Amino acid sequence: MAKINTDKLFPENSISIEEIKSNIEKALALSEKLGASDAEIVFSINESTGIQFKKDIIETAKQSLNAGYGIRAAVNGAVGFSGTNVMSELENTLRTAVASAKVMEADPFFKNFPEKAAYKEVGGLFDDKIVEMSLDECIECAADMISGVKSVENMIPTSGGFSRSVSYFMIMNTGGLSAQKKGTAVSGFADVTTQSGEVSTAYDYDVSRKKDIDFAAIGQNAADLAKKSLKGIAVGAEKMPVIFHPFSFADILENTLVPSVDADSVQKERSGLAGRLGEEIAHSDLSIIDDGTLNGGISSGAFDDEGTPTQKTRVIENGFLTSYLYDSYTAGKDTVKSTGNGYRYSYSSVPGVDFSNFIIDFPQSDIIAETKRGIYVNTVIGAHTANEISGDFSIEGRNAFLIENGEISKPVKSVMISGNIFEMLKNIDGAGKDVRSVGGVVTPSVRISEMSVIGE
Repeated sequence: MAKINTDKLFPENSISIEEIKSNIEKALALSEKLGASDAEIVFSINESTGIQFKKDIIETAKQSLNAGYGIRAAVNGAVGFSGTNVMSELENTLRTAVASAKVMEADPFFKNFPEKAAYKEVGGLFDDKIVEMSLDECIECAADMISGVKSVENMIPTSGGFSRSVSYFMIMNTGGLSAQKKGTAVSGFADVTTQSGEVSTAYDYDVSRKKDIDFAAIGQNAADLAKKSLKGIAVGAEKMPVIFHPFSFADILENTLVPSVDADSVQKERSGLAGRLGEEIAHSDLSIIDDGTLNGGISSGAFDDEGTPTQKTRVIENGFLTSYLYDSYTAGKDTVKSTGNGYRYSYSSVPGVDFSNFIIDFPQSDIIAETKRGIYVNTVIGAHTANEISGDFSIEGRNAFLIENGEISKPVKSVMISGNIFEMLKNIDGAGKDVRSVGGVVTPSVRISEMSVIGE
C-alpha cells in the first residue's frame, strides 16, 4: 500500500513537499501582482482505505488518494475562491480566484486571513502503524467484526465497515502564515440483527487516531446488545428519568446544541442562544469545553483549517453560556478573536465554523444504581429533525431498557421521547463513568431528571 511520505507525495510525478511549498510561495507572490490584497492557499492530501461488508461477506475494498489546492483571494474587500486537483494548474486556479474576487461585491465584514502564529504541539494524532497497514490487514479488521457478531448465538451482521485514513495538510498566506499538520485514524462499525425468530437490531462503533481498536469487540458488543433487546415490553405514556448512552446523547447534542453555539448561526439569528452570553442556561455543575488541543482527539490539531491556533473554549461553564464558536470571518463580524474553529470539508471548500472535540464535564457517579425507575436509551433515531432555533426535538429511542430499583431490568419496545435541549441542560442530574469519544463529542452517559416518554 502506498504511504504518505513527506519527501515524495507523488512519486510518479516526483513532486515533494518542498516543491509544493515552493510552488505555493510563487503563487502567493503572483497574487499580489494580480491585484489581490490577501491570498491564502491550502494543499491537502488524504490516503484512505474503506472496507464494506453485508451479512458475512466482504463486499467492497477500496483505496483512494485525494489531493488538491484550495485558494482564497481578496480584492478590495471581496473574496474569491477556486480549487483544483490538478497539480500543474495552481497558477491558473489562483488567477480564477482573483478574477472571481474582482467581480464580487465587497464584504464589509471581511477583515483579513489569519496572521502568522506560534503553535503548541498536540500529541497522539499520528500513528505509523496505521500508515503501514496493508490492504489485507484492513480486510482482516472488517473480518474480525464479522467474527465478533457471529460469536453471539443467533446473531448475524447486516452491514458494517472499516475505514483507515492518513492525511497531510499545508496552509500558507500572504501574511506570512505557514503551517503543516498530519494525522491518522481508523474506525469501524457493525449493524446486526437476529438470524431467526423475533427481530432485534443494534450497532456499535469506535474510532481512534491509533491502531488500538478491538474490532472483534465492536461486532460482539453490537450482537450482545441486540440479543439483550429481545422480548421487549411496552411502556405507557409517562414522565420519568431518562439515561442517554454516549451514542444517543452525542447524537442529540450534535443536532441541537452544537448548531446553537455556531457563531454563524447566532449572527444570522438561527440560534436559540443568540444574545444570551453570560446567561445561566444549564445545571450549575455542567461545563462543556470545545478542545481542539485534546491529546489524541479525533478533531484535534495544533491549528484549524485557516491556520488559527486551536484552544480550549469553555462554551458553558458551571451552567453559564460563556462563548460561541468562531472562525476568522465570524470573529471579525463580532470584533472578537477566533476560537480556532474554522474547518473545511476538503481542499475544494471554503472554511466555516465547526466544533472540534466537544467535551461534557459533569460530576460522575453510578447513575443507574441511583435511579429507582427510568429508561436507559442506547441510540436514537430522528435527532437530525430537531428545531435548531427552539431546541425542540422528538426522537425514537432504540435498544432501550427499563431501570427498576437501580438495575437495568427489561428491554423496552421502541419508545418516543420528546424534549427541548435547553430544558435538558438544566435538568441533567447525573453522569456515568463510561466516557466515550463519539466522533468529536466526548461524553459519558447522562441522566435527565424527567422527560416525556411514550411507549409503543
